[in-house]
Amino acid sequence: MKKLIAIAVVVIILSSCGKKTNDVSPQYKDITEMVFASGVLEPNDKYNLTAQSEGYLVKLNFTESSIVKTGDVLAVVDNQQSVYSDRSATELLNISQINVSNNAPALKQAEANIALANEKVKQDEIQVARYKKLLETNSVSKLEYENIALALENSKTNLLNLQQVYKLQKQQADQQLISQESQKNINSFFSSNNNIKAVVGGKVYKKLKETGDYVRKGDVIAVIGNATELYARLNIDESNISKIKEGQKAIIKLNSTKEINYEGVVSEILPAFEESSQSFICKVKFTKEPALKISGTQLQANIIIGTKVKAFVIPRGYLDFGNKVQLKGSSEPVEVKTGFISSEWVEVTDGLKESDVLVSQIK
Repeated sequence: MKKLIAIAVVVIILSSCGKKTNDVSPQYKDITEMVFASGVLEPNDKYNLTAQSEGYLVKLNFTESSIVKTGDVLAVVDNQQSVYSDRSATELLNISQINVSNNAPALKQAEANIALANEKVKQDEIQVARYKKLLETNSVSKLEYENIALALENSKTNLLNLQQVYKLQKQQADQQLISQESQKNINSFFSSNNNIKAVVGGKVYKKLKETGDYVRKGDVIAVIGNATELYARLNIDESNISKIKEGQKAIIKLNSTKEINYEGVVSEILPAFEESSQSFICKVKFTKEPALKISGTQLQANIIIGTKVKAFVIPRGYLDFGNKVQLKGSSEPVEVKTGFISSEWVEVTDGLKESDVLVSQIK
């Protein structure tokens, strides 16, 4: 019997040692409310360098971490179709330019025809004047005079027609020149797309293609961004986005250097919900740039929403799901209303008194 009692005492002692109670009471304290968010480092002015034509990459003039300038040719695509089209457009443009020049064969022929027709009109006018005098002396008949006069009218009509033909030919040549100049510019543009240039200068953060790769229009070849300025791109939960405002301060920790705190300011809140991350996105600009500037570095941040002086608070670890706390001496948890929430403290606006004692069991 004594042996059984001894075993029971040992069990009770071990059981008591397995549970430790930490009792606290609510207190008044100055607290700061924060919203936690995770995210990544991203460079300002980040964009994708994309292929604008289809073909094999025959040259890449950059490596990862290269610093490039606006307009630098970073890659060359072998697209012979655009080269041939540009060459053909150039030759057709040269022909069109000849066709509108002073020595254009068609226009020279039309001018010669007009000159001959003009001489014919002059000769017919002389004939009409001569026959008119002969008619007055009855040296020719009226019919002969009328035939000569009719020939003059025909010559004038022929001259007018030839002049209209010249204008039409000149107009068609001008239109053809405009069309070929436009086609030449278009083909030159497509041909120039074989040389892929940096839209904005910066740093190459990621290289996605290699020499010899086949690319299609729109394929991303590299990711480029500001060489010195990076920001924290944060994913904000839907329940907290209404609390975030531009100008709020943030404390940021990079996962690679968690021992260092960086300060920043909310600089922009993107207006659309991001489906891929199921969150809203805000940008935080660093007050002082971090030493590590690797795009995509994971990070965590606390955005300071506001502060409250002499708030009635309890440690955050004592608040359970459903905003419930366990009071000492009570078998059932008590539900409370909360206000400000910081990383360590929770403001209680209703449901507790200063004399209450909260219990948290740590196994």
